[in-house]
Amino acid sequence: MRPVIYQLFVRHFSNYTRGGQPWGTREQNGCGTFNGINDRALEALARMGITHLWLTGVIRHATQTPHPGLPADPACIVKGIAGSPYAITDYYDVDPDLAEKPAERLEEFKALLMRCRRWGMVPMIDFIPNHVSRHYHSLRDNLGSRDNKAVFFARDNAFYYLEPHGGDTPMQLPEGEFEPERGCGRVTGNNAATWQPSVFDWYETVKLNYGSDYRHGSHAADALPNVMAPTAYLPRTWHEMNRVLEFWQDLGVGGFRCDMAHLIPLPFWRWAIAEARLRDEDVFFMAEAYNDRMKLCHGDVHTELLSAGFNGVYDSAAYQAVRDMYEKRVWANDLDTHHNPDAPMARGGVRYIENHDEPRVASPAHWGGVGQKVMLAAMAAQYATTCGPVLVYNGQETAEAAEGPRGFGGDNGRTSIFDYTSLPRFQDWANNGAFDGALLPPELAQLRDNTAQLLLLLQHPALSKGTFYGLNWANRDNPDFGRLPGETTSGHRLYAWLRHFRKAKSTVLVVCNFDPEREIAASIRIPRHAQEWAAKKPGVYSFENLLHPEEEPVELDSEMLSESGVNVSLPPGGIAFLEWV
Repeated sequence: MRPVIYQLFVRHFSNYTRGGQPWGTREQNGCGTFNGINDRALEALARMGITHLWLTGVIRHATQTPHPGLPADPACIVKGIAGSPYAITDYYDVDPDLAEKPAERLEEFKALLMRCRRWGMVPMIDFIPNHVSRHYHSLRDNLGSRDNKAVFFARDNAFYYLEPHGGDTPMQLPEGEFEPERGCGRVTGNNAATWQPSVFDWYETVKLNYGSDYRHGSHAADALPNVMAPTAYLPRTWHEMNRVLEFWQDLGVGGFRCDMAHLIPLPFWRWAIAEARLRDEDVFFMAEAYNDRMKLCHGDVHTELLSAGFNGVYDSAAYQAVRDMYEKRVWANDLDTHHNPDAPMARGGVRYIENHDEPRVASPAHWGGVGQKVMLAAMAAQYATTCGPVLVYNGQETAEAAEGPRGFGGDNGRTSIFDYTSLPRFQDWANNGAFDGALLPPELAQLRDNTAQLLLLLQHPALSKGTFYGLNWANRDNPDFGRLPGETTSGHRLYAWLRHFRKAKSTVLVVCNFDPEREIAASIRIPRHAQEWAAKKPGVYSFENLLHPEEEPVELDSEMLSESGVNVSLPPGGIAFLEWV
């Protein structure tokens, strides 16, 4: 089954407190819980076609909120009030904020994992291997306790240590001095080797060491052991992280979204994923990774991580290409370069239009201010052009707009991950725990229904297993292909392609209207070459509307397909899925 992953930010999902205030406390702004993700919620997600549930913000992290036995962390290393879920303070614990009874938080989390399984969904959590909070204080491990702190790098150190600076002085963080690192500073999570990281650094975190000196870039890991090396030869941090993965797998976690995976040496991933699959052969690994200057591999980081055993890797280039149509005015024709059916990313690229690091599509400050109008087209262009995993972020299906400042992140079009906040439009669907959408306005209820319809359709054989054939090139000179007055070629806002799975003799034609204002009536020509690619001999064929099965099929012969084409009429932001039989 094709993985359809739903990112569920636990702190937001079942928070029913309306309004709230910037930098508000848990009591003022509310907070979702494990128990709040009840059977009604899980049933609704399962019926939406979700196969994997990425429970975000689960592991205990630095926060300004105290709980019994867990005092607040120093304010200078906490972003926001609730704190970043990527500044881990204990790899073996869950966030007490998310429990109705903080002392029983692990039991409440395990009960949630069981509920997810009952509804047929694989529960996933974040694995943050590159960095931990500066105030890490686990009861199960003691990271760094045996480190040689007199050197920048040592193979079995947990951290990288800064050169002594100015005598016995503490770390100078943007929000104040951090006394625990007085005279013994550590490198910040984003490789900032400085006693004074800036507000743009991940200053609240420290970088972990996997047995190689990251300063050597892609060559850093060349001397590390391979997957077959004896256990005794492996760097100490490898064993520590394997124990972390084993702990969560034993609790019932079935997958991991691996944060900034390109900053971790590939030999570790090959070994750790192999070890995890000995415990659970179906465990799902998804990588957040980018081809930036910090990557620790020689080639394309996406291909390298897939070869290391990941099931999926973020396809940020494809995401940016769709967004650029509204922020950089590129044409739909340009999307073809991101759908190479022979590339590893055709099956391993994770497609998305939102996640917690990106702005909301419906934000008026992003996507040209028209994102809500074209969300279905954007989803179709991302999800239905390849057969790899797809990702949906909670609130995406109700056009959450993330308007207004909420705390540390300001008014940046993202739902804050640092503070206690809520999802106003999503709350209308959640309806105080009923999860029935009773409070949604009609246009948002329709958007959610359409999103569910699209996600369920992704399991169609042609869309889950087939290959891609772009049709825009064959319609560049077609004046009936959505060409605007004054344009000499077509393909500015209309995008069409075929998906075909040869074993099932299954073919689907998909068409998207990316124009936020204009209805487009077009004719999609399918040249003889495309017909042969789809194993269609000359003859008469039907096109059945998969989104509107009540409509009568359209019959066309091969010659008409190549000369006049298939007629479609799409509203602004509309999509069509036509099965070619």
